[in-house]
Amino acid sequence: MCLDDGRVVSNFVAQVIRKQPMTVYGDGKQTRSFQYVSDLVDGLVALMEGEHVGPFNLGNPGEFTMLQLAEVVKETIDSSATIEFKPNTADDPHKRKPDISKAKELLNWEPRISLREGLPLMVNDFRNRILNGDEGKGL
Repeated sequence: MCLDDGRVVSNFVAQVIRKQPMTVYGDGKQTRSFQYVSDLVDGLVALMEGEHVGPFNLGNPGEFTMLQLAEVVKETIDSSATIEFKPNTADDPHKRKPDISKAKELLNWEPRISLREGLPLMVNDFRNRILNGDEGKGL
C-alpha cells in the first residue's frame, strides 16, 4: 500500500510514525470498515474457485468510527499521538459497513484478521519504509 494514498488507515499510520497529528475530518463519528489484504485475497480465491457468479461483497463488516480508529493507531504506535480536527467534506459518507451474507453463505468466506491483528503488520512495513527513506508503493 502506498504511504500517502489518501486512505484513512495509511494516513493515520504515516502521520503518527512521522510524529504528526492524525487528521480527522468532521466530528470523527463517521464509520468505516477495514480489511487486511490476505482476507480479501482469500475471498477472491474462493470466488474464482467457486461455481457462483455475480457480485459479492468481500469486505469486513467490523465497523469503527474515525475516533476509534485513531485510538487503535495510538495504542499500536505511539500513545502520545494527537488528533487534529478539520472541517468535513460535503460528500463524506457517514457510514460504510458491507453486507457479506452472500459471501458467507455461498462461498463459505468471511474475514479472519481483525483490525487490531492486521494493523501492527502494516505499521511495521510503513515504519521500515518511512525510516529508511523508501516511501514508494510498498511490497
